[in-house]
This record gives sequence, C-alpha cells and structure tokens, in this order.
Amino acid sequence: MPRPLRVAIGGIHIESSTFSPHLSTADDFEVTRGDALLARYDWLSPAQPWAADVEWIPLVHARALPGGAVDRATYDAWATELVEKLAAAGPLDGMLLDFHGAMTVVGSDDAEGDLVTAIRSVLGPEPFVSAAMDLHGNVSQVLFDACDLLTCYRTAPHVDVWETRERAARNLVEALRRQQRPHKALVHVPILLPGEMTSTREEPARGLYARIPDVEARDGVLDAAIWIGFAWADQPRCRGAVVVTGTDATATAEAARELGGHFWAARDEFAFVAPTGSMDECLDTALAAVADPARRPFFISDSGDNPGAGGADDVTFALERMLARPEIRDGSRRAVFASLVDPRAVAQIADQPPGSPVRVTVGGRIDSRDPGPLPLDGILEAVADDPDGGRCVSVRVGGLSVFVTSRRMQYRLLDSYARLGVKVDEVDLVVVKIGYLEPELFDAAGDWLLALTPGGVDQDLARLPYRNVVRPVFPLDRDFTADLAVVTG
Repeated sequence: MPRPLRVAIGGIHIESSTFSPHLSTADDFEVTRGDALLARYDWLSPAQPWAADVEWIPLVHARALPGGAVDRATYDAWATELVEKLAAAGPLDGMLLDFHGAMTVVGSDDAEGDLVTAIRSVLGPEPFVSAAMDLHGNVSQVLFDACDLLTCYRTAPHVDVWETRERAARNLVEALRRQQRPHKALVHVPILLPGEMTSTREEPARGLYARIPDVEARDGVLDAAIWIGFAWADQPRCRGAVVVTGTDATATAEAARELGGHFWAARDEFAFVAPTGSMDECLDTALAAVADPARRPFFISDSGDNPGAGGADDVTFALERMLARPEIRDGSRRAVFASLVDPRAVAQIADQPPGSPVRVTVGGRIDSRDPGPLPLDGILEAVADDPDGGRCVSVRVGGLSVFVTSRRMQYRLLDSYARLGVKVDEVDLVVVKIGYLEPELFDAAGDWLLALTPGGVDQDLARLPYRNVVRPVFPLDRDFTADLAVVTG
C-alpha cells in the first residue's frame, strides 16, 4: 500500500499600503499553529474524499487586518518559524501556501516572493507548491517561478475565500496523485486599479471573472486565475495578472493570453461601484436624501482611510466634516461615524458609567494629516468589547455617535454596530471607513456614496506619489500599447 501524501500548510496573510504610516507588528496578527491551524479548513473537518489519505502538516499561519508595512522583526520571526518547522517535518510531497499576495515588509518590495524563496531553499525543487491568494494580491516573476499552482478569489467582495483555499489544496493533491508537474502560463496586465473600481458585482469585472469556468472546461486546463493586483503599494510587482495551469502547455498558454487580452480590452470600462464625490459633496447629497425614508440609512464610505485596504484607521478628516454640519450637531439628523482607532482615548473614558459627560481628544496619532487629533465634547453613550476592535466606546455629540476602538477594525458587520447600541436601520446616516460596502452593509443601505477622502489608500491614484511601479500602467498612463507577453513554466 502506498504511503499517504504529506502536505504542509502555512503562510503570512496581510495586505500592506506603502502609503500608510501605520506599521504592522506582531500585536496586529492572529497566529494559528498545530491542530488549530488544520481546524481552520472545513474540508479537513471531516476530510473531503479528495483530502483523505493525505497527512496534513500544520506549520504556522499569521493573519492581520490590512495595514502598513510589516516590521522586519515580525516578518523574520514567522518566516524563520515556518522554515524551521518545514525543515523538521521530514520528507514532504507538497505545500499549501495560504497568503494574500500584497504583503509589504520593511526593506522588501516582494515579500511573498522572499517567503516562497526561503521555503524552496528548505523544501527543494521536487515537492509541489500551491498558493491560495486574494485577487488583490500580486504575482511577481519570483512567485510564479517558485510555485507550481497559483489561484485566487473570484469575487469582490470576497465571498469565496474558503472555496479558493479548498480549490488550491485540491488542485495540489490531484496534481501529486497524477505525478505530473502542471504546466503554467503567466500574463502581466499593465493595469493598476483600486478594488472599488473592480467589484465583481458590476461589469466589466463580473463578466471577466465569468469567463473562468468556460476556460477551465477546456481540455488540458486545470485552473484559471485573474489578479486585479494591489494599487496601494509602490512596487514593481503591482499590476494585474493572469495565471493558467494545466496538463497541456499549449492550452494553458492560449488561455492565459486570451484572458489577459480580455482584461486589457476592458480597461476603460472600469468605474467606481458607487457615485463618488468629496466628503462635503457626499454629505450635501446624503443629508438632503434622508428626508426620504426609503433612502435611510444613507451610507458614505470614508474610502481613503479604509483599514480593510491598509489605511491607518485614524484620519479625522471625515469626522471633522460631519461635526461641521449644524443638522448633525443639533441632533435633527441621527448619524454614526465608524470609526477611529485610539486606545489612549478609549482608556481615558471607558471606565466611566454610560451617560457621563466626557471630553477627549481622538484620532490623528498614526496618520496625523489634517486636521489631526480632534477634541470631542459629548456624552459617553456605550462601552463594549469587540472581538476585532477590543474595548470600544461610543461618544455622542449632538446627533452623532462616534465609535472609538482600541484596535484597528472595519465596521462591516451589523453586530459590531449593535454592540455599541446602534441599529443602523434606525439612523439617518452612517459614515464608515470602508471602500465598497461589504454584503451586510450593502443589503442594509438605503443609499450609498463613495467619498474620495484623503488617507493611505486614497482612491484617487493620481494623488499618490508612485516612484517604483512599472510604467506605463493604466490609468496613470493611457496612450500606450500593452505588452501582454505570455511567460510559461
């Protein structure tokens, strides 16, 4: 009887804005090891038929909310642990890499490439490596060369995360059982777009990703993946990509060329997923609109400081503009601002009983751009512990509830609002640090605007000081012919 396949699992999962002053450290990460790591994957609990007769070797997995660059000591510690556990695991047939693809480490412009290079130095050239990634990740030449199989999410907002990880693992196991190293083909597409212009809820991204099943149905093709890429890192690898893997070299190359061509041809069709404007323009529209109950709650995305893309989560620009509105200050309109991270401010007031008058300065401690820290003079409305944000408070100023958290978080779930006593369907206006609305908020919204606010993930890419991305790249450059060369492996 043949021995079971032996496959290791591990990774470091974060996306990092190089334009954000936030520095991601060990405190920002949730780290999983041993049986707890295997328990993350529902296709192992219990094992699906394709995953049976495989010995899964858990290494280490570290995951964080998107942020700024990862400090070198934090990265080195986990990369070293991963490599040392890999070396101690004994002979392996393969490895599943579970990572994002847009991590930045201080001093590196291709962190995932560095990581997989370190892994290969221990694993050797023979075992197969399969990577499960976010479609907002990047595929460098180094990463492509070091992996045998690469795939990524097919939805944004991401509702196929676990499906993608299972697909990457299944593709790996099936390739190992065939005892045939897959053929692969890469096309880099010179497009650099924010996720808020490429949601798969809307065309052209919806139609682009809808092509994948037909491509995968072809003889000789196993998997087709399209990366939008990550717009908020100033690195040569940041651009769109297509990777196709299969059992036939010609079929994979033709499919990659075709999908890359469709991606490039659609470049002028990409548009923001919601109407946009300055913060003041969005407030003007929203405060007029909420006279109509059908348009409440009206959501405004404070998109430039979205922690879900790497923003610092403490830029006070949008909050200042809200507080300047008389109808919010006098309570004639009920509004929520979610949120600012400021553990110092939370600690200053959280032990007081709800209903206490408080005076506290919030925000602007990580990203101090104008207007910087803001004084709040109001009532402590609620205190709660959140699994993501830690100890959180709500400070009521007139008709506005200002949420302040101890840890960076994104208010994308209705339960998070409810913990601080807010039912969003009972308020007029919600300003939230987010880009496109995640599913629960999207369903709850009576209407929605995307404010083009300042921050480390500014949606107006022309305002960002790029120096290192490969040029020309759309839309920073427009009058050029794309090089859609196919690279095979």
